[in-house]
Amino acid sequence: MSQDAPRPTPHPRQGRSVARLAAVQALYQMEVSGAGVEAVIREFSDHRFDRDVEGFALTGADETFFAELLRGVVDAQARIDRAVVRRLAQGWRLERLDATVRAILRAGAYELAERPDVPAEVVIDEYVELAKSFFEGPEPGFVNGALDGVAQDVRG
Repeated sequence: MSQDAPRPTPHPRQGRSVARLAAVQALYQMEVSGAGVEAVIREFSDHRFDRDVEGFALTGADETFFAELLRGVVDAQARIDRAVVRRLAQGWRLERLDATVRAILRAGAYELAERPDVPAEVVIDEYVELAKSFFEGPEPGFVNGALDGVAQDVRG
């Protein structure tokens, strides 16, 4: 393939999957750095999409979906956090969870609560797969259980 050849257009679902990965990374970054949502969206758009970041390819991300996810999580964070906390073991606080797990749960809970156009099974599967890409231990199972519970609460 020559350097000037057009790149294949990613499948829309693949674009959303990459956007979800980027959103988890961005939410983590926002939490640890204190950066604002618009600055992080701009940074990802200008410097991170179409390249590998920390071993993850962000090529082909649905950038519009990415921005909607980030803005939505930030705007609804108090409500999302309450939905997640309801599904944690009694006595557990969200702050006790790993920051990456928090980012995964927040993004997944946002989609479950605020994006009824995306089937719950798709949301849960996507974020469990993301958890598997970051963790080898019990975290993917934990994410699965927590998001399944949030889905039951917000979608009936």
